[in-house]
Amino acid sequence: MTAVTVILDAAPEGFGDAKAVDPLNLGALLADKAGVEGRHVVVADRDGEHSLWLRDPSPGQPLAAIIPLDKDFTTRVTSLLRFHRRLFGKQSGPPARGWPLSRYRQARLAMMLQALDLRMSGATYRQIAAALGREDDAELPATEWKTSAGRSFVIRLVRDATAQMNGDYRKLLRIR
Repeated sequence: MTAVTVILDAAPEGFGDAKAVDPLNLGALLADKAGVEGRHVVVADRDGEHSLWLRDPSPGQPLAAIIPLDKDFTTRVTSLLRFHRRLFGKQSGPPARGWPLSRYRQARLAMMLQALDLRMSGATYRQIAAALGREDDAELPATEWKTSAGRSFVIRLVRDATAQMNGDYRKLLRIR
């Protein structure tokens, strides 16, 4: 579950006016999986998909939103407001800032993975630079290579990829 997932559960007593949600009436479902912990659905939307976790998927059950008081609170509220607008027939608006990952971040993550794979296979920083299309940097004389932007770039990629591998990958689920 990510920070943009809207968590819905049975509304408490006294909230009979709370709306029931039938995912099939929300639009095209990109994913729909039921399990012991409830039902997870992803609803298509031209402004950006909606990820929902229905903890009590009983048909006709009035629902309430659950918003954990964690460091992703603002993102969760933004996602809930988008879903609320959609639920009541309005344009949902754009997803929370930083979600989904931008093309730049996706490309950098791909380079990080490639650099890490090469480094773990025993490649030198020069070999990694060449594999990433920085042949001009990789062919520099040793004295120039030591202070080159290409070498620094490759070292940062490997450093950041190693951090991701060692647990920082969880940050990808958080919005900046």
